[in-house]
Amino acid sequence: MGPVLPRSFPPAPGWSPNGHRIKAPLEYSRGLEKTWIYGELRVRDGKELTRCAPARNSTNYIELLKLIEADNPTGDIFIITDNLSSHNSLETRTWLAEHPRLQHVFIPKGACWLNLQEGWWRLFRRDTFAGQSFANPSEIDLARRVATAQLNARAKPWVWGRPPKTRRHYRRLFSHRI
Repeated sequence: MGPVLPRSFPPAPGWSPNGHRIKAPLEYSRGLEKTWIYGELRVRDGKELTRCAPARNSTNYIELLKLIEADNPTGDIFIITDNLSSHNSLETRTWLAEHPRLQHVFIPKGACWLNLQEGWWRLFRRDTFAGQSFANPSEIDLARRVATAQLNARAKPWVWGRPPKTRRHYRRLFSHRI
């Protein structure tokens, strides 16, 4: 996910003595302190791993892969990911060749709805960034760690698709069709 920009917003302006709202000057800039958030969702139990990085490149992606490998000490690991260039670079493929337990499975282009991670990113963004402004990347990293810990505390297995409809839904449907 990313980039996340540290921006702090000035306090909301008040009202002028003649009853008009004071317009604040727009202070927007793209700073040099972009922060990228890498994340992993283990579908089996809903546990997440996240890390912040100053750039989105193969080196930082390999660091995430190292965390995933350390967090799952046994068995094969299938990583379902999109077709980002850092996921399929020569550096990444070379590293993956040295670690045969990790296997990449790429999502077809234009089918992001197949990725369960997208639903998790929505929850992560809501818990981490909603209504907050950050002064620097270390505050973004702190918010990321807190949100990851909270999401892991209430983690449950992820299932693709909609949950089954309740019996009550079918009773209402039946009574309306008679």
